[in-house]
Amino acid sequence: MFSKILIANRGEIACRIIRTARRMGVATVAVYSDADAGAIHVAMADEAVRIGPPPAAESYLDGERIVAAALMTGAEAIHPGYGFLSENPDFVDRVVNAGLIFVGPSATSIRAMGLKDAAKRLMERAGVPVVPGYHGEAQDIVLLASKANEIGFPVLIKARAGGGGRGMRRVDHPQDLAEALSSARREAKAAFGDDRVLVEKYVEKPRHIEVQVFGDNYGNVVHLFERDCSAQRRHQKVIEEAPAPGMTAEMRAAMTEAAVTAAKAISYSGAGTIEFIVDASQGLRSDRFWFMEMNTRLQVEHPVTEMITGSDLVEWQLRVAYGEALPKRQDEIELNGHAFEARLYAEDAARGFLPATGTLHHLWFPDEPAPGTSLRVETGVREGDAISPFYDPMIAKLVVHGPDRKTALDALGDMLAETEIAGSTVNTAFLAALAADPDFAAGDVDTGLIGRKQDALTAVPEPSEGQIAAAALAVFDLSDPAAPDDPWSALAGYAHFHATPKRVVLRYGEQEIRARAGVEAGKVFVELEGRDGKMRRLRPATVNLARWPGHVSVFDGPVSCTFAVPDPLDRAEEGGGGADSLRAPMPGLVKVVRATAGDMVAKGQPLLVLEAMKMEHAIAAPHDGMIAEIAAEGSQVTDGAVLVRFAEPAEEQAASHRTP
Repeated sequence: MFSKILIANRGEIACRIIRTARRMGVATVAVYSDADAGAIHVAMADEAVRIGPPPAAESYLDGERIVAAALMTGAEAIHPGYGFLSENPDFVDRVVNAGLIFVGPSATSIRAMGLKDAAKRLMERAGVPVVPGYHGEAQDIVLLASKANEIGFPVLIKARAGGGGRGMRRVDHPQDLAEALSSARREAKAAFGDDRVLVEKYVEKPRHIEVQVFGDNYGNVVHLFERDCSAQRRHQKVIEEAPAPGMTAEMRAAMTEAAVTAAKAISYSGAGTIEFIVDASQGLRSDRFWFMEMNTRLQVEHPVTEMITGSDLVEWQLRVAYGEALPKRQDEIELNGHAFEARLYAEDAARGFLPATGTLHHLWFPDEPAPGTSLRVETGVREGDAISPFYDPMIAKLVVHGPDRKTALDALGDMLAETEIAGSTVNTAFLAALAADPDFAAGDVDTGLIGRKQDALTAVPEPSEGQIAAAALAVFDLSDPAAPDDPWSALAGYAHFHATPKRVVLRYGEQEIRARAGVEAGKVFVELEGRDGKMRRLRPATVNLARWPGHVSVFDGPVSCTFAVPDPLDRAEEGGGGADSLRAPMPGLVKVVRATAGDMVAKGQPLLVLEAMKMEHAIAAPHDGMIAEIAAEGSQVTDGAVLVRFAEPAEEQAASHRTP
C-alpha cells in the first residue's frame, strides 16, 4: 500500500479521505489556499502545503502547483476527491507524467465520458439506452432551435461539460429558447471553460437514479446497487437515499446491467457513477430509463452506498489505484437496510436558495443514534469557522442508516431536529420539511417535487411569543434563575428593595420588538410590548439558545429564529438600503448588465446577472423607476453592496426642494 498520498481537495471530502488513509496506515498531505489556512483538513493531515490565494483558479485548480507539492513532500499518489480537478484528464496526464499515481480512472476513460454528447454516442454504440435528444457538434442557434422543435417542448439545455446543474436550463416554449441558451452558455463557460450544449427531451415525471460502479485494472467491474437522487433544487441534489424507493428486482437487474456495461465499454477503473433519468409516470419500468452521464469520480453522496453495503469506497479506491484487484466479487456485495444523506448548506431557502456566508459562531451535531440506527456527520468545518464566498457553501452531510426506509427517515428527521447552527443562514428547516413531506415520506418523489412545493417547504414561520421571551431573557442571562446564589446579581439595574427591569430591543427581519426582563420573588419574567404599546407578561418557551456577537439564536427543533440585538450606542449610518437602491444578496461577480443609467425600468425587469458560488443569479428591479447608477459589468461586489441606485421620483424631488 502507498506510504503517503496527497489530497488535491478541501473541506469534508478531504477530511473523509484522511480518515480512511489514517486507518490504513497511509500518511496524508493536505493542500490549502490562504482562505483555508486554518481549516480542519489542514489540521488533520500529516503535512500541509500552501498552493495559492483563495480563488480556486489560483489554488485548487492549479494542477502544476499541486503536482509540485506532491513531489516536494514525497507523496506517491494524488487523490482528487470530487469537484475541482477530479474529472480533468489533462491533470491526470500531468500526474502520471510526473511519475505519480492518480487515484481514479485513466485520462482516456475520463475523456470518453467527460463530454455528455460524445458519451451518449458511445453509450448508444454499447447498447445502453440513451434519452432522446441532439448530441451533435454543431452549435448554431437556428439548428438547436430546429432540433428542439423536432424533439418537442419542453426540452432541457445542458452543458456538454461538467455537471451539478450548472449550464442547465428547462425551456417550455420556443420563444424562450434564445435567452435560456445564452444564459446556459455563459454559466457553462464560467464553470467549465466550454460553452457548448446539448438539447434533450424533458421527461415530465423524471426520477434521477444512479448506479455506483467500481472497476479495477484487471477488467473486473461490479455495481454496489443504486441511489435515488431525485430530490433536487436548481438541478442540485438535496437528499439522497439508497436503495431507490419502489425499486423492483426486474428494474434493478436491467439498470445495474446497463451500468456495468457502460463502465466496461471504456475499460473503467476506480469509483464511478452511471446516472440515469427515469420516467416514473407509470412507476418504475425496465423500459423507461435512459443514460444521462457518467461521473468518473467519487460522488458527494457515496456515504449512503457505504452504509447499505458496509464498504469503504475510499479504501477501495486506494487499493485499486495501488494495483490490487477489487476487494469483493459481485455475489459478495449485499444490500442491507436503507440510508439517507441530507446536504446541509449555508443558504437562504426562502430566497430561492441563495448561497449565504457568515461565521459559524455555534455548531452542534447530534452523536447519539436511536436504537437500531446509525448516523454519521461528514463535515469540513467546526465552530468558529467562516463560510467563504470562494467555495461551495456546504456545511455538512448528515447521514443515517436504518433497517428499513421509514426507520431511517425518522432518524434523519431526529438528526435534523437536533442540529444547531448559528452565524449563517442555513437550510436545516427546509431539509426537515422535505423529509416530513407526505409525498417524500411515501417515496413518491421526482425531480420536480421541490419546485412544486417550494413555497410550503421554504416558508419561514414567525417566531412565537415564547421564543421571543426566551431570546429576551437570553440577552441578560436570565433564562436560569437558579444559577446565581443571588438572583439580583443577574441584573445590572439592581436597586434597593427591588430589581429594576431591564429593557431590550430585538430585531427580527424588519420587525422591532420591545421587551422587559426582570426578577420577581426569585423568578424571572419577561414582558412584551404589544401593538397598543402596553406590556404583557409572557411565558418563555423551553428551547435551546445560542448567543453570539450582536445576536441570539433560538432553536426549536429544526427551525431556528435569529434575533439581532442592536447596540444602543451604535449610530451606524443608514440609508441606501430602502426603495432607492438594490443591494447584492451575496458576494459575487457582476457577469451581465442589462440596463444603463437613465433607463426607465419596470418591476420584475432583469437588470443584471450576479455570479456567486458557481451559479448565476438574475437580479430584477424591485419596482418601477429610473436608474441613476448601476454596477459595472465585470465588477466584484461584496454582500450588501449597492448594485443599482434609483433616481427619486419627480414629485419627491420637487418636495425635497420646496421651501417651507
